Amino acid sequence: MSRRKRSIRHLNHERWLVSYADFITLLFAFFVVMYSAAQVDKRKVGKIATAIQVAFQQLGPFPTKANPPTLNPQEPGIFSNPPPAGPVPGSEGNSDLGTLQQELEKALAPEISRGEVALRGGPEGLIISLREAGFFDSGSAEIKPSSEPAFSRMAILLAQRNFSVRIEGHTDDKPIHNSQYKSNWELSTARATEAVRLLITEYGFPPEHLAAAGYAEFHPVASNSSDEGRALNRRLDIVVLRKALASEPPVPEIPTLSPN
Repeated sequence: MSRRKRSIRHLNHERWLVSYADFITLLFAFFVVMYSAAQVDKRKVGKIATAIQVAFQQLGPFPTKANPPTLNPQEPGIFSNPPPAGPVPGSEGNSDLGTLQQELEKALAPEISRGEVALRGGPEGLIISLREAGFFDSGSAEIKPSSEPAFSRMAILLAQRNFSVRIEGHTDDKPIHNSQYKSNWELSTARATEAVRLLITEYGFPPEHLAAAGYAEFHPVASNSSDEGRALNRRLDIVVLRKALASEPPVPEIPTLSPN
């Protein structure tokens, strides 16, 4: 019998280098991806921070003592202090509204102390609330003769500036029982339009700077479950707007057909 020749396998003791090289390559790729993600996040965070700072400056509630950090366009994501810039757009209007509020608080101090007038800031501007108890008889849209001096002091201060104004009529939730007005909608709208008429005819307001709206009982500032709350809801709000009212779009001209 012939002996079978046994083949002797050659053992490769360096095969681990292949797995090690694959592992190093994957590890390198992982760190490259993590580094790229970190750079993208840094740019995003920088942009978000800058946008928030600009928004706060435009709204004007948080005055800053120093120049806020902004993004350096040459190095995305890195903050740097730029040279002093001009005023933030809209800051002049906010400052003028603050001055106007101070002047109104002095001019209407007696009515404010009696709870007939209230001043507060809103998202659109300064709100002057004329309470029904001081300015209107129940169910009437005409301003009381006794309140005309207060209305005049307010109107004169507003006329000295170029703000746009929206007049809003509001009521409580009790249905009106009046032969002149069939609903709270009509009463609130009539009070707003009457105030607009007075501002135009008596104080020379530009009509394009005024608007009137009636909200009936659907924009309360207090609960209608008590007499005190209903009294606060019966009001005429003079909203002094930060931005000008949108003008009506021009009516397009209809082309005329020429005869053939």
